[in-house]
Amino acid sequence: MYIQFLDGEKWKSISKERRIYYKPVFATRGNILSDNESILATSLPFYRVAFDPTVAKAEVFNSGVDSLAMLLSRFYGDKSEEYYRRKIKNARHSGRRYIRLNSRQINYQDKKLMTRWPIFREGKNRGGVIFEKVEKRFKPFGILAERTIGFINEDKNGAGLEYSFNGDLAGTDGEALFERIAGGSKPIYDGTEVKPQHGYDIKTTIDINLQDVAENALYKVLDKTGAEYGCVILMEVKTGEIKAMANLGKTKGGYIEDYNYAVGNQGRTEPGSTFKLASMMALFEHAPEVKLTDTVDTGDGRYRIKNTIMSDSKIGGYGVLTVKEVFEKSSNIGVAKLMEQHFGNEQQAYVNYLNQFGLNSTLGFQMEGEARPYMKSPQDKNWYGTTLTSMAIGYETKLSPLQTLALYNAVANNGVKIQPIIVKEIRKADDVIQSFSTRVLNEKVCSDATLKKLREMLEGVVEHGTAKNIRSTDYKIAGKTGTARKVKDGRYVREYSASFAGYFPADNPKYSCIVIIDSPKGVNVYGGDVAAPVFKELADKAYARDLAMHKPMQARVVPDKESMPVLQAGSLDDLKMICNTIGLSTHTGNMDEEWVRVSPKRRSLEFKPNPVLQNKVPDVEGMTLRDALFILGNQHLEVKVQGVGKRVKKQSMAPGTDIDKDKTITIILS
Repeated sequence: MYIQFLDGEKWKSISKERRIYYKPVFATRGNILSDNESILATSLPFYRVAFDPTVAKAEVFNSGVDSLAMLLSRFYGDKSEEYYRRKIKNARHSGRRYIRLNSRQINYQDKKLMTRWPIFREGKNRGGVIFEKVEKRFKPFGILAERTIGFINEDKNGAGLEYSFNGDLAGTDGEALFERIAGGSKPIYDGTEVKPQHGYDIKTTIDINLQDVAENALYKVLDKTGAEYGCVILMEVKTGEIKAMANLGKTKGGYIEDYNYAVGNQGRTEPGSTFKLASMMALFEHAPEVKLTDTVDTGDGRYRIKNTIMSDSKIGGYGVLTVKEVFEKSSNIGVAKLMEQHFGNEQQAYVNYLNQFGLNSTLGFQMEGEARPYMKSPQDKNWYGTTLTSMAIGYETKLSPLQTLALYNAVANNGVKIQPIIVKEIRKADDVIQSFSTRVLNEKVCSDATLKKLREMLEGVVEHGTAKNIRSTDYKIAGKTGTARKVKDGRYVREYSASFAGYFPADNPKYSCIVIIDSPKGVNVYGGDVAAPVFKELADKAYARDLAMHKPMQARVVPDKESMPVLQAGSLDDLKMICNTIGLSTHTGNMDEEWVRVSPKRRSLEFKPNPVLQNKVPDVEGMTLRDALFILGNQHLEVKVQGVGKRVKKQSMAPGTDIDKDKTITIILS
């Protein structure tokens, strides 16, 4: 009695305050684009259908509820017509102001269809229908560069570009007033809502064609050798732009992009013989008098260092080798003897050179999760009498593939070590919000005299040494093979990490590249056997494309300012906005179509209807990729994308034909 009558207004007020609350309205996530602005990841809208059955007037509700229940039952196909009728009527009778009709998400075309149904056609305020927007991330190129693109979950955890650039992609959520009611919550539109600010797009340096080649070449070798994982990085020498980054790990179902081995901690391993480049760089800097023609006696292939035996891969040994041949044949004993001769009494000097080359520091890469290098020092407790010679051939130190590649890229770039980049721009539509260019990490990692020797040795590896199987008659390749034994339970076992790092064309470097194949099985497990062929396949493709770009240029054509813009098909509202912005006349009449085709008409454009009909294949030729994905996805079609470009050139299913939901439509870009 006291609570209800004497203190009633107080508790009613408190109840109302607790019932009304602000809820975020999520922003649309930005796109991730390739170097030519093909869409690598985008967000498409879907909806859940809710209902306030108390809103509609009695005559509207009573005359439409039976038809509405029938349509819901037929559309969802999960419950009977009677189930939906009873659910809606019971909710109205009990005064429930929110019910979710079905948890299944619908697309935009389905939403448009439902807005014409009884009661729903009265709209949100008079009919009570509530379409709750849910966005899904879609990758037009499927699993291509999947781990590089990455993901982010509801807890804001993730990987790759989606996670690293989440602050830019996510945008700023808005908010609206909601009321807690039985069964959920209902939005209250009172003018206080804040519209969300949609996320920015990020433009990457990834080349879709080269990424495709890298993944296919890597997959073939992994599948053939049964390796545990592999990765490939292709980078432009001068700019540091990463054009391809492929990572494939072994699972029960095959190989998938399960982790970024190129950058992260799981890919940080003892580099093996690819590290000999750093050791020889230190040697030539410390003792510039050493010539490539100087000789080293590597003996019978076995060499005792303290209480351990170092061996070369050739049974019986190489005997006497020149310094150049030591590198070309990847003689462990030859490198070890050179290190002992010149750094045996100055071991800290060797480490100082490695630090000077930047091998003890991260690169400050744009993506989260870059591994930290592991580099020993003579002051460490675990620096042993064999550590100097062990480090010299790529053991007792750890680097990620990207960090190793950065050193090779510096040699190709005349000694300038630069920071690799994978994102060029952050954009809002066509406006560049922020641009990125590579940063110089070291103006000169070594002298020109040292660079000359290193380049000659790297070319010799492919011309005469351990990678002569990838020698090309069309262009020169420079690089180094690596085969490092793996450590398990603290002991080295007969499992290997095979690698190849280098650059091409050797006489005028355009690209640097590294390939890692971890734990290959079979007889041929060396870097030259399994990693170098992947490098060669990618290099051939990149070089062929480079030649095509250097065809003789035609005389420059002065653009015709009177020519019509390239508009072929799309959203009527979008195309009208573009034409109005540039002051171009259009003819639309009383058209009420959402999608149109465009044809020139004298000095104006004429829009013709391009209707999207339920259960019919739409005509998306001439549309932008995102418009095409939006329309086809709303027609319940699985989409495969081929080619590179901004517009759809062809589609595999003829427009207007009946949709077979078990089939996939392929669209070709140009």
